[in-house]
Amino acid sequence: MSVASNLASMLALLGVGVAARRVGLLTPRRRDALTDAAFYLALPALVYSSTYGQPLGEVLSVTFVAGVVVALAVGIGLSWLVHRPRGDAATRSVAVVQSYHANLGFLGVPLVAVTFGAGTVEAGKASVILGVGALVHVPATVVILSVVNDADADLASEAVSLLRNPVLLALGAGLASAAARWAPPAAVATGLSWVAEAALPLALLGVGASLALDGAAIDYPTVGTVAAMKLLGMPLIAFAVFAALGGTPSTVRAGVVMFAMPTAVSTFVYASALGGDDGLASVDVFATTVASAVTLLPVLWLVG
Repeated sequence: MSVASNLASMLALLGVGVAARRVGLLTPRRRDALTDAAFYLALPALVYSSTYGQPLGEVLSVTFVAGVVVALAVGIGLSWLVHRPRGDAATRSVAVVQSYHANLGFLGVPLVAVTFGAGTVEAGKASVILGVGALVHVPATVVILSVVNDADADLASEAVSLLRNPVLLALGAGLASAAARWAPPAAVATGLSWVAEAALPLALLGVGASLALDGAAIDYPTVGTVAAMKLLGMPLIAFAVFAALGGTPSTVRAGVVMFAMPTAVSTFVYASALGGDDGLASVDVFATTVASAVTLLPVLWLVG
């Protein structure tokens, strides 16, 4: 299947999720069940399957991890500079966070696996980016929202949640297997691959069912700036950073595509809990997710 066909299928599944929510087929309870299946089963299976068979040095290095951290740091700093003039704290905090905080798990790793292959180096590196990204995204997002909005945040609780994250645990297991050069029995590997193949469809349906505008007033300049920063600025930052660090073609491909993902749905949850403009947060998630089906095509062309 071509890249264009993959992106068209992605958009179609998002549309099915949106439509199913609107007609009452995907109720909040069923949507949460889909999301849990993706988060606790399909995505960990994909992350493990993408890493255990790779040479450890191919998917993990100090330079690679440093590149991910630097690209995120540059993105966070640039997002702050871009949105700093916005006077309202609730608006400014959400705009900053949603300009860099990408949906690396539900959309990033599955899309890289579908595009380049689940057993490729790109998929393995995408899984590492997901792990490093989670360790940077969550603390940065919580700190920015809580400081700008003068809200109380339980960073210790967030840290514990990260340590229990099934995707991070699967990544650790996959890297350990790669280091030990151990592969699961063929029957287990086949079962994992079957479960992993469900990651993208489940995630897309769940994300689609989570997208809602609910009559929120749209701040077009802010939404447009967030979308441009998230969907165009962040992949360009990733390209510049990984190219400057001498990254291999697979590193550049995985890094650019992962950083080109739309804003994570979780940012709406954080914004609602920490004094951010939840109306803007909802619109930004919707806008960047839908627009990504268009912007990802030139991004994938850029990285070949």
